[in-house]
Amino acid sequence: MRPAEGYFGSPFLALRRILLFVGLTLALMPVQAVLLLVHARLAKRLPFWYHRQAARCLGIRVERRGRPRRQHPTLYACNHVSYFDITVLGSQLQASFIAKKEVADWPFFGWLAKLQRSVFVDRRRSQSGVQRDEIQRRLEAGDDLILFPEGTSSDGNFVLPFKSALFSVAERRVRDTPLVVQPVSIAYTRLDDVPMGRYLRPYFAWYGDMELGGHLWESLGLGRLTVVVEFHEPVTIEALGSRKALADHCHAIVEAGVARAISGRLPPREKRRRRFGRKRANVAAG
Repeated sequence: MRPAEGYFGSPFLALRRILLFVGLTLALMPVQAVLLLVHARLAKRLPFWYHRQAARCLGIRVERRGRPRRQHPTLYACNHVSYFDITVLGSQLQASFIAKKEVADWPFFGWLAKLQRSVFVDRRRSQSGVQRDEIQRRLEAGDDLILFPEGTSSDGNFVLPFKSALFSVAERRVRDTPLVVQPVSIAYTRLDDVPMGRYLRPYFAWYGDMELGGHLWESLGLGRLTVVVEFHEPVTIEALGSRKALADHCHAIVEAGVARAISGRLPPREKRRRRFGRKRANVAAG
């Protein structure tokens, strides 16, 4: 499946971005490997800095709305659109990803996932207990984790249903308190500051049977990408009553955030903040 007929990007821009990204990544991979080997604290912080630089290399501007929770640990539940989500979220959070087991075997990207201390899960029912234990161990250690509850990626225009089974870890208490889950919306909204419609968004969304290499080359040859990331109010399973209710709640919140970002609307708290900012500016000017 191809996102659209024809290619109107710049191969020179794509090559430049790839070289910058690969150069940055190859320079830092051995550094991160050593930091992990000696269990250095910097091993948690270096990926955050790396993803911020990688976003610049790839021509991605992240517009953040809301704030990530400051207390640890937190499970972030986010919709999934593209492989770019990793860099986008990694530039906003000092957290590790929960990824499907197959990612660990991918060349290059699998190495990067391991260097970011990703938790790889096998979705077979027989392995679910072992994986919950590993995820809980990481949470007990104070690590924040990022979960994609759709279980796959979408075309970026809507959010697929959240699988309640992927929220099973939220049924367990961490440090004798309920695990806090923070929903996060991610939306690919503008290209060179021009709103993207359904025609352009699949150039960045990676889903279905799209071939990775060709898709990546096309997307990197286009202009500057703006991605909106919105952090919503945290919640616990105890407040909602069940794993299914938690999944449905997070899905509804994330879906509303994506729709709002795609349509260019601001969340209510952002509207209030900007209105207050304008009033202060007017008072100062007067």
